[in-house]
Amino acid sequence: MTLLWELSPNAADTYRITLGDGIEHHTSGPRLSRALQDGGHQLVLIGPDVPLAEACQLAQRERMARPELGVILIRQRLEVSALSEALRSGMREVVQAGDHTALSEAIARSRTLSAHLSGTPESTPGKGRVVTVFSAKGGVGKTTLSTNLSTHLAASGCRTLLIDLDLMFGDVAISLQRDPGGSIGDLVDMIGHLDVQGLESAVEQQPSTGLDILAAPDDPGVADRIPAEVIPELLRVARSQYEYIIIDTPPAFTEHVLSAIDESDLLLLIATLDIPALKNLKVAITTLDALGGDAEARALVLNRADTKVGLTPQDVVQVLGIPIAVSVPYDMEVPASTNRGVPIVVDQPKGAVAEALRIIADQHIRNRMGDPVRDAKAKPTHKRALISGWRR
Repeated sequence: MTLLWELSPNAADTYRITLGDGIEHHTSGPRLSRALQDGGHQLVLIGPDVPLAEACQLAQRERMARPELGVILIRQRLEVSALSEALRSGMREVVQAGDHTALSEAIARSRTLSAHLSGTPESTPGKGRVVTVFSAKGGVGKTTLSTNLSTHLAASGCRTLLIDLDLMFGDVAISLQRDPGGSIGDLVDMIGHLDVQGLESAVEQQPSTGLDILAAPDDPGVADRIPAEVIPELLRVARSQYEYIIIDTPPAFTEHVLSAIDESDLLLLIATLDIPALKNLKVAITTLDALGGDAEARALVLNRADTKVGLTPQDVVQVLGIPIAVSVPYDMEVPASTNRGVPIVVDQPKGAVAEALRIIADQHIRNRMGDPVRDAKAKPTHKRALISGWRR
């Protein structure tokens, strides 16, 4: 049953004629709220004569109580301020009055989403796996590994989201030469009622692989306005839509990073053959242990493992006290591919670095998490086609 909040009985009759039976008409917000308490309703239409403030108040209140409920606002004119306020309140779409085709399509999308969400309590996590890539020192290759791992997973047919959690100086978007229209900062106004549509509004997709990217804000000043409580809500929604969520992080235990680690299924710790990086990573591991972190849910990746700098992989194991899961060799083509905006797994797919990265993705992420590699599922990853997509 669809509930309609419309002040004009004549307008309500028009909607019944246009949309068919199954429309329950109410002329006031309180009456509509009482009808919602009876249950069984997944869609509310709010007519153009209802004041915007009242419509937004009802949407925010009812969708917090019923995340699966879809609310569609109908307006005589589509104004930017009204669109922004409506979406912040948790409404799914805003449609112009008289555009019956757009309204029918919006209703269909909302019903599909509600059917997907209904029967799943908000606190029940989805099936998506969260992998956080972390090191306590900058310049060790976290972003390079994050972008390449997520690119390979997406190109293999896995629905994948890459999140840039370096809120002040994130490089994910520029590393992939993307100019995203949204960022994680756009989710702040949706805290408490973030849903799939809200997340999708902030995500940019890479067409050639289907990789979705949630970028860091362009303005570092926005970082201070992003509370850490957005992370669990973001990952709850993301788990329901993606098979894998890869999180790139800054080299510090911020509240956001700690929240992401706490929500993660796997923590990839990145080391290099230099003493400051090892010292900082040792402190980080000790801190994680003190916080009660699961040591079994960590994997150590040694990046640029074959550089001749007076330290060896054996020294790394001795200092950190954990085994190396995968060693990634040094290759001067890696920074060159980054400067071109093309991940090395696409740019040089037969190289040793790409092979090591595929081992991380296939063996230490997919196989380790009970998702064995399925060759039949993989999409074609011809180099020429993918590079063409990255440069659009």
